Amino acid sequence: MIWQTSRFRIDLRRPQVMGIVNLTPDSFSGDGRLSEPGDVRAALAYCERLVSQGADLLDLGAESSRPGAAPLPLELERQRLLPVLAEVVRWGLPISVDTYKSEVMQAALDLGADIINDIWALRSRGALEVVSAHPSCGICLMHMHREPQTMQVQPIQGDVVPQVRAFLAQAAQGLRQQAVAAERVVLDPGVGFGKTAAQNYALLHRQAELMALGYPLLAAWSRKSAIGAALGSPEQPAPLEQRLPGSLAAALLAVERGARVVRVHDVRETVQALKVWQAVQAS
Repeated sequence: MIWQTSRFRIDLRRPQVMGIVNLTPDSFSGDGRLSEPGDVRAALAYCERLVSQGADLLDLGAESSRPGAAPLPLELERQRLLPVLAEVVRWGLPISVDTYKSEVMQAALDLGADIINDIWALRSRGALEVVSAHPSCGICLMHMHREPQTMQVQPIQGDVVPQVRAFLAQAAQGLRQQAVAAERVVLDPGVGFGKTAAQNYALLHRQAELMALGYPLLAAWSRKSAIGAALGSPEQPAPLEQRLPGSLAAALLAVERGARVVRVHDVRETVQALKVWQAVQAS
């Protein structure tokens, strides 16, 4: 199984670790790496750290999508993202950009970004046109119920799995209708984006129903509130600094159920956990 991207054909037979780089001061995980748009030194040092820990690819995001987050002005997103992106695309590994704005997508692709990772699944104005016009960029389509400001105030109702599956199938079909090759597309069920903790775990338990769509799956459980709820309770979730073991368990369960990419904050620990899993598979 291959994920075709702008510069790389990523072999998904081995699960890929996508390191999260939050170019924001307000990420939910508390690891924002860019307090001022012009101060990129810390961000690049963090990128280097993730690569040294074994990240297969990096995912750069300059706008927080945590519950309740306000939209970021276009120009500020550009100022945060582009100087860092211009450097890391020279490092020889696939670079993903987490954005839903078509203008940022185009600027990122012009700089050489390999993947567009869109929490809105290309529903924003011009987004579908930008990625479909590119000859080979990878695309990650995510399911989100409502929007960051309201998604956890009024989570999705009913059985979440068929609703997420239908949404992702339709989003992928929209790309296929634009003559975008299937091997460019990866799907993300959107853990924590407008879903209760129980619904998130239902998506993991029944992940095979999403895999049946025929596209590779990305799993993004790292430090999410559902992890905190399982370790504590929905009313009193475990704090972020206590969620690493739960995040590793969720990542391994997702891979065991067929996910091909895991998007994580804790790269070294995830890489080690996957090496043990791979040793078991090879035995």
